[in-house]
Amino acid sequence: MKTENLPQTALSEDELFNVLSSSLYVGAQEESIKLVLGYCQAAGLDPMQKPVHIVPMYCATGKKDANGYDVKAMRDVVMPGIGLYRIQAARTGNYAGATEPEYGDDVTEMLDNVKVTYPKWCKVTVKRQLANGDIAEFTSIEFWKENYATKSKSTAPNAMWLKRPYGQIAKCAEAQALRKAFPEIGSQPTADEMEGKELDVTPPPAKKETRQIVEFCSDQKFIENSKKWEEIVSSGKKSADDLIAFIRTKAELTETQKEEIKSWEVGNADA
Repeated sequence: MKTENLPQTALSEDELFNVLSSSLYVGAQEESIKLVLGYCQAAGLDPMQKPVHIVPMYCATGKKDANGYDVKAMRDVVMPGIGLYRIQAARTGNYAGATEPEYGDDVTEMLDNVKVTYPKWCKVTVKRQLANGDIAEFTSIEFWKENYATKSKSTAPNAMWLKRPYGQIAKCAEAQALRKAFPEIGSQPTADEMEGKELDVTPPPAKKETRQIVEFCSDQKFIENSKKWEEIVSSGKKSADDLIAFIRTKAELTETQKEEIKSWEVGNADA
């Protein structure tokens, strides 16, 4: 992979790959680390700062099993981290900071036989300096139950969300506030927001043919239009083939009609 657009480091391409695979993205597949490098190269980011994360996600494949259920496959997806959004906001020169997270009341409940205590919601406000010097505030409120990541085939939170119920939801609220304040940094959700979710990559249905055939190339219609068409071809405004192609966007032509159109070309008429 070419890395000439990446920030300069003292590492060769192979050395950089080895560092990423052995320290920052331990256990990740080779192709997934290459995706990280490609993402960073396109965005001019330093991969050593780990601006993006590799998130294993179940993706719908568009296929059905014998019982008619969706077939899903695990796939590594590269997604921005909250750190990347902070970097991009700072790069604009208009980032004026963010408030400390505010939390709603604690809720304690059993989720798949696991006792969990979490804040009902979290609010974060991001500030941006406008062109006139004013400071605008952009607030986001995110609910824990709408964001938390689950264990596989369970409604209980995964280890990270169980251990850090406040910290994880705070990152989700901040990411949403950053997108509101700095829409130019992108709209892709962060790894924290998508962890434990599924991606729908179901192929879109094939488009149906909607072209309406207009029957103006019946013999009568062809005769009615032939005079103006002949002038277009004989004057050189359009070639016979171009005119035929244009007419066929509306209707089919018979072989006899095509031959007559071709006879209108100056060279063919003189022959």
